[in-house]
Amino acid sequence: MGRFFETLRHFIANMFASSSPGEDYINKLFYFFLILCVVILAVVLAMVLTGVIRFRAGKRPGEPEQITGNRVIEIVWTVIPFILVTLFFFFTIRYMRAINQPMAASGEDTIRIIAHQWWWEMQYPKLGFYTANELHIPAGQNLLMKIESADVIHDWWVPQLGPKIDAIPGRINFISIHSRNPGEFRGACSEYCGAQHAHMLILVVAQEKDEYNSWVKSQQKVAELPSDSTGKKGYQLFNEKACIKCHNISGTGSEEARVGPDLTHLSSRKTILSGMMLTTKENITSWLNNPQKIKEGAHMPDFMLNTDETTALVTYLEGLK
Repeated sequence: MGRFFETLRHFIANMFASSSPGEDYINKLFYFFLILCVVILAVVLAMVLTGVIRFRAGKRPGEPEQITGNRVIEIVWTVIPFILVTLFFFFTIRYMRAINQPMAASGEDTIRIIAHQWWWEMQYPKLGFYTANELHIPAGQNLLMKIESADVIHDWWVPQLGPKIDAIPGRINFISIHSRNPGEFRGACSEYCGAQHAHMLILVVAQEKDEYNSWVKSQQKVAELPSDSTGKKGYQLFNEKACIKCHNISGTGSEEARVGPDLTHLSSRKTILSGMMLTTKENITSWLNNPQKIKEGAHMPDFMLNTDETTALVTYLEGLK
């Protein structure tokens, strides 16, 4: 029960959390709707309770008076909802315009997001590198994101950073992203996209400018070749087992491989499998030993690795920082 209440407390505390102007507008509109719903609920409950208590059968015996119409009441219950709907329509249009202000592409401020079953590809075209599932942005800066899909319809949504946006095959959608403050913000695909839809999570890391620049420099580095014998064997297996055909690791000649996530700096990320597991030696080992048991339906095949091969590959992947 303690864990349940802690989860509930965390949910309530973060339900209206916002770190972007776009989410501020969404929260304001939600507050308006919530207040109206509470008022309507209170009025309905008051009327029901009044009818139950005041007009109960024991107090007023016999057939109650039959009323067939009341012009005043009919006008009131027509005019008031019309005014409320008109008011909410006005605020909805106003906030939609504020959220969807056009933003021109501006070089390194543009990020390309490609949704796959079931992971996210992040490209920084002007900065010259790729990453996966973990998006880093500078805090306090407006960024333009191009949202695409490589297979089926997905939906990018990080609640604290603004509205949702669909990722549709054959179409490019645009959305701006902005975080007022540094921090970590979690989201998920919010359009059902197959068996592992629930495990297609997003982590956005907003950083101070200097910290972000340091991260960019680390991502631009080519992956270093392992120096130990076990790591070298892992590197060899990565090429021999056809991993290189699906996963890019910079400096290995696999730059065109985009079937699976980019692994160039795998061990510097907090999670693997699109937020499903923490990036630990044990979790990487479990994944390599039986991918379909961990994430059924994923496009990662089981290579039937023996213990030595798994150890070598894990050692090599752990060194990709």
